[in-house]
Amino acid sequence: MRLIVESLVPRLLNPPLTSYFLFGPRGSGKSTFLKSRYPNALWIDLLQPDTFRLIAARPERVRELVRGNPDKKTIVIDEVQKAPEILSVVHSLIEEKSGHQFILTGSSARKLKRKDADLLAGRLLWKTMHPFLFAEIGGSRSLTEVLQLGLLPVVYSSPEPAETLKAYTGLYIREEVQQESLTRNIGNFSRFLEAASFSHAQLLNISNIARECCVERKVVESYITILDDILLAFQIPVFTKRAQRALIAHPKFYFFDAGVFRTLRPAGPLDRPEEIQGAALEGLVAQHLRAWNAYAGDPYQLYFWRTRGGVEVDFVLYGEPGLIAIEVKNTATVRAKDVQGLTAFRSDYPDCKPLLLYRGHEKLRIKEVPCLPIEQFLVDLKEVNGYW
Repeated sequence: MRLIVESLVPRLLNPPLTSYFLFGPRGSGKSTFLKSRYPNALWIDLLQPDTFRLIAARPERVRELVRGNPDKKTIVIDEVQKAPEILSVVHSLIEEKSGHQFILTGSSARKLKRKDADLLAGRLLWKTMHPFLFAEIGGSRSLTEVLQLGLLPVVYSSPEPAETLKAYTGLYIREEVQQESLTRNIGNFSRFLEAASFSHAQLLNISNIARECCVERKVVESYITILDDILLAFQIPVFTKRAQRALIAHPKFYFFDAGVFRTLRPAGPLDRPEEIQGAALEGLVAQHLRAWNAYAGDPYQLYFWRTRGGVEVDFVLYGEPGLIAIEVKNTATVRAKDVQGLTAFRSDYPDCKPLLLYRGHEKLRIKEVPCLPIEQFLVDLKEVNGYW
């Protein structure tokens, strides 16, 4: 039963009726979702060596396949970044207005950008698939387990999730970085990943990472770009709109899944478990907010807020629906000092809706700040206005 559970989990992604890109990290469930959603689609899988060789040699073969299967109105091209030359063929087929829906999946946009391929701007919508949300799995895993193993469908559905997670990063490096020749020195890149894990849920300080890796700053900058492009990590900028205080400038850095972070982050006798756990918890909330916002059509932009004096709010959601400030605490007990950052933010932005998430089990209200059990918040996080 554990082996097929991924296909039974309903996803919150609501796909468009028109043609679209579907990007997401490896193992995030793109193929499973599409095969369930479009069981009769014409499927072109570029991960299959024979298919890749034929398509890469003759991109026009896509047109031949489409015309050879007139009953197939939905065409899925899996891992399109492996043969970006076919985008021009897809472009011409879309221009024919023959009623076909094209769905192009990928786990990296780097090769498409590097080859300056036709990204079909204005013709294909851009959708993203993320790891599972608590709302999707219905609380079938405990918060403690999720903080250790993450929510990647490929891990969640594995009979040996811990071993699968350990193998995941190596597979990712081998297939997304080494095979695509994104960097010449895999050893340096692997050391960089370990050093970068100390920046998870922290301000991104490229100079410090370069010092830890013993490589030049510009190399680390290129590695950070690789992580962004292959969807292994993301950054959140500081909220500066109508700022009334001096704010820091560096973005915050996160790996896309709490389990991937825990695998990359080394732990030893000098590492405090609560420090690692706190970073994992904040990252888990970050990945949920990011996915929830994407599935809702991106009504918000995601930020954080920190003054140069060190007063901070972990997440700020800003958009047409309003302004929301969220603080995450890895503690079972909330004290008045825990809401100081939210209180300071509210003094600058009185219209914001504050919220503190913590590891306890009771709903509280401290200094007019609602405090919610974090697990309850994540399970209930479904619709764009489902909570606020």
